[in-house]
Amino acid sequence: MTGAGGTQHWAPGEHILWRYRGNASEHLHICRPVTVVQDTDELLAVWLAPGTECVKPALADGTPVHREPLATRYTKPRTVVRDRWWGMGVLKLARPGEPWSVWLWWDRGWRFKSWYVNLEEPQLRWAGGVDSEDHFLDISVLPDRSWQWLDEDEFAQAQQAGLMDAEQAARVRRAGRGAVRRIESWGPPFADGWEEWRPDPEWPVPVLPDDWDRTPAYVPS
Repeated sequence: MTGAGGTQHWAPGEHILWRYRGNASEHLHICRPVTVVQDTDELLAVWLAPGTECVKPALADGTPVHREPLATRYTKPRTVVRDRWWGMGVLKLARPGEPWSVWLWWDRGWRFKSWYVNLEEPQLRWAGGVDSEDHFLDISVLPDRSWQWLDEDEFAQAQQAGLMDAEQAARVRRAGRGAVRRIESWGPPFADGWEEWRPDPEWPVPVLPDDWDRTPAYVPS
């Protein structure tokens, strides 16, 4: 990491881990090695490259989470598995202290597809990357600036399964409304031209370390 004045930043091209804790748990269940694009006091931007080995949750019998019926998706025993990120990569943008990150998706040929607002805990930085907790509810934003809520059924089911209490759910809804205000005013990062960004073709694909779930030593922000 580089930086001065008490704030440390990663340099472009460095590899870090973008991780999520399980809901109502202290155990990490998602880990994605990413390449730093930009890291300043205002924004962390990272690139999740195609083919990156990642960690994701699965049911204990190996069933992918998304294939389990919603009614039992959050109650059956789980484990974690290693897998690859296939298809186009994803550019992830996070502003310090905000309860969401914004992901940019492209179709093949770099045709911009959409922004995806992932509601989550404000990220905690540590020496090896950033940690958060996903909040189920998301927002899709199309190039024409229209938007819609996503995964409201999962958000409701998570509450029913006891993964989120009423107070936390209310905070998530408030965060979502804040994100909508940002979208409707076309504030950052939507107006910043990131859809024209392209990764450096010389960047290697980051490697998933064996100790991907190590306890972080937090870095002061």
